[in-house]
Amino acid sequence: MTDQVQFTRLDNGLTIVSERMPGLRSATLGIWLRRGSRHEREAENGLCHFIEHAVFKGTKRRSALDIAIESDRLGGNLDAFTMHEMTGFTMKVADRGVEKAFDLVSDMLLQPRFEREDLEREQKVIIEEMKMVEDTPDEFLGELFNAAYFPGHPLGRPIEGTEATVSSFDRDRTADFHAREFVPANMVVAAAGNIEHAAFIKTVENAFRHLKARAESVSEGADYAGAPKPAAPILIERKSELEQAHLLIAAPWTDARHEDRFAASLLANIIGGTTSSRLWQSIREERGLAYAVGAGASSYTDAGVFHIYAGTSPEQLDEVVDLSLAELRRVVRESVTEDELRLAKDQTVSSILLGLESSNVRAGALARQEIIHGRRITPDEIIRRLEEVSIEDVHRVAQEYFRTEAMSLAALGDLNGFSVDRARLEI
Repeated sequence: MTDQVQFTRLDNGLTIVSERMPGLRSATLGIWLRRGSRHEREAENGLCHFIEHAVFKGTKRRSALDIAIESDRLGGNLDAFTMHEMTGFTMKVADRGVEKAFDLVSDMLLQPRFEREDLEREQKVIIEEMKMVEDTPDEFLGELFNAAYFPGHPLGRPIEGTEATVSSFDRDRTADFHAREFVPANMVVAAAGNIEHAAFIKTVENAFRHLKARAESVSEGADYAGAPKPAAPILIERKSELEQAHLLIAAPWTDARHEDRFAASLLANIIGGTTSSRLWQSIREERGLAYAVGAGASSYTDAGVFHIYAGTSPEQLDEVVDLSLAELRRVVRESVTEDELRLAKDQTVSSILLGLESSNVRAGALARQEIIHGRRITPDEIIRRLEEVSIEDVHRVAQEYFRTEAMSLAALGDLNGFSVDRARLEI
């Protein structure tokens, strides 16, 4: 594969990375912040997400309606998201609109007006968003589980904050956090598509020319709790109005930088990542016990969580728990087969190759790799590392992470009579 990625770091600490994709008439560009809910003090919980919303309310040069009209004129693909360890603002446009699109996105992030009336309205919007989460059982269970799994740590707090914290986000608190964290050294500008790096650099420099480097280093820290110390909770939450029971079974996992992350990804795929996976076949296809069932992982810079999720009728929950645990015991006691590993590799590599056709995927990958790894990891390198994974590697990862004392379980629903103890989670 021909790599057309170029990096530039400005004197003020801003990182710019772009990838030219010849043949396209479009480009995806954006600004990623090396900050997320993990980097907030307890009283600030939800501020990154709040600012993600608030910047759409207007800048010193544009009203909220101006932003909406300009976004629509350029294609209407302006998006934003907040995660635990980063926040992103992206836009996909025709190649002729790159300069105007970046002027719009950078203006929103660098010059938000944060007017009191706008912030008060947005507080109400986000509180309604919280209520939506409470009415979405799988998301609500995820938040309950995170709080129990990372007790007292920012990774255990909801990304959107709480009603109490969000209600406290007045103009001063919001503007102070923005001034402290939305600085060049905390930002990565990334673009992919029909784009020339030299011309893009000039566009970015024009937008950031008024911002100077901070005297102190800000790109490494603001993690107010340090590395997390995961618990191993058993959480049973009864909610009688739900028709389904919602289940999570979890274990510690590789972090985003761990050398075993490739073997771990393939193992999760084999257990429950696809329609041919063990859990899907055992629970859905062979027994019809669930519509939604699968396995995956959440990876942070210094921690990871493997999780199995299933939604089933309350009277079938015990059987789904037993079948899920049986699959974990099986991968610990017996190696996966050559055919299973080959299938997982083929599926993962195909997914990578298909993603190369998308400027959205490429721009996002460039930004995430810079934030997490501090370097470019080419598709060729990723594919090579996946192909190097052996059956022994997968078995070793299963034995290391699926241990009885580290297993967790959470369930939500009409669960009268359902109970789990540590002995039942024996692996």
